[in-house]
Parts: sequence; structure tokens; C-alpha cells
Amino acid sequence: MPNIKSQKKRALTNLKRQEAAKADKTALKTAIKNVLSACEAKDKDKAAAAFNQVSKQLDEAVASGIKDANYAARQKSRLSKAVNKIGQ
Repeated sequence: MPNIKSQKKRALTNLKRQEAAKADKTALKTAIKNVLSACEAKDKDKAAAAFNQVSKQLDEAVASGIKDANYAARQKSRLSKAVNKIGQ
């Protein structure tokens, strides 16, 4: 544990930020699973709505530095294929 007051504060803020990032990652994974489960259930409306939400969350994750841009592009592509496959 640091002895300097500002470093103690920095350690606490780092822990808070780490927990927030972990929560964001978990919410993102859950949202992706919601899209895939709606696709398995062949519910196009629910899947499309969930995909729109996931797309926004992926963009926010990239902007905040939680996920890489290539990861977001890959997930969007994979999920959009799954959603578009329902109608066929």
C-alpha cells in the first residue's frame, strides 16, 4: 500500500474504474448472449432490437477503451449474420 496521500487516492480510483470496466464487459457479454438466444428462438423482432442495443454498447466500449475496434467489428458482423439468417 502506498504511503503518499495522492497515491492512496489513485489506488482507490483505479479499483473503482476496474470494477466499472468489469461490469461493462459483463453487461456486453450478456447483451450478446441475448441476441444469440433470440436468434435461436427465431424471434426476429426481439433479435433486431437486441442487436441494435448491442451495437450501441460495442461502440461505447470501443470509445471508452474497454474493447478493441476489431473485436467490436467482428461481433457486429457475426451477430448481424445471425439476425439476418432468421428471415430466410
